[in-house]
Amino acid sequence: MNFETLKAYGAAYALADATIPELPNHSRGKVRDSYDLPGGRRLLIATDRLSAFDLILTSVPFKGQVLTQTARFWFEATADICPNHVIEYPDPNVLLARRLTILPVEMVVRGYLAGTTGTSILTLYNQGRREMYGVRFADGLRANERLPQPIITPTTKADAGDHDAPLSAHDILERGLLSREHWDQAADYALKLFARGQAMAAERGLILADTKYELGLDEDGRIVLADEIHTPDSSRYWLASSYQDRFERGERPESFDKDFVRAWVAARCDPYKEPIPPIPEALVLQTAEVYVRAFETITGQDFAPPAADEPVLQRIRRNLERFF
Repeated sequence: MNFETLKAYGAAYALADATIPELPNHSRGKVRDSYDLPGGRRLLIATDRLSAFDLILTSVPFKGQVLTQTARFWFEATADICPNHVIEYPDPNVLLARRLTILPVEMVVRGYLAGTTGTSILTLYNQGRREMYGVRFADGLRANERLPQPIITPTTKADAGDHDAPLSAHDILERGLLSREHWDQAADYALKLFARGQAMAAERGLILADTKYELGLDEDGRIVLADEIHTPDSSRYWLASSYQDRFERGERPESFDKDFVRAWVAARCDPYKEPIPPIPEALVLQTAEVYVRAFETITGQDFAPPAADEPVLQRIRRNLERFF
């Protein structure tokens, strides 16, 4: 799908809200609207909202479909490593999943000194920090440099409008956020999932620089992978072919993730202290093109655009009628 095709849909095609009154127990997250159903099931509807800096910046057409279908690809590709919450996909934007007790810690894995948020290791490193997340960093590292080995940089899980906070394994255990057994299992899953992701991304000419995992406990107390995995929202992807040259010149790597919008915002304001300027429609549609291209590059599959004459929420309602 190219930019001209996206212009025909327009920025107004984006799904900003997925409220469906006929479904029970509605809750709204940064990106997903969810509904708890009988029998320990949950409907997760990926909207087109784009979240960064702990805020909703805008809505990007097809983003929700890209996230759902990219996560589907990775859930299937990693099911041998870690059990996941998937039951079925009743709509391109919707996952029917098992309801879990979500762990209070977000498992962020980083392979490079990168990032723009307040909890990223590059931001903290540039502030002079050398001890972060229980890891000691050497002096003289450069932005976007590969780390000797991937590290886990866990954070608290902030509510909408709040900020995530850095944690170390010591913090997690001392505060009783996780038991030793759950921390060890979660860390093992996170590193193995990241290794699989990096290896498969490399086959597609991509670098998986960092990502985050959300894990929960099922009714039997097992740790289960939830939410999404290795999507353009939860992960930082770079193009491998240009990485080294751009790194040596001190330039930002070419990316497939929401740094595209983050960088635009960060160049115009301090997003943690100042109002966010309106995002231009052209940038929104360019971002949509990035998401679609990311899906196709990451998965090797063609993106299937929905019918332009049926609004996204109308289609989702039609596909979810059996749950009303």
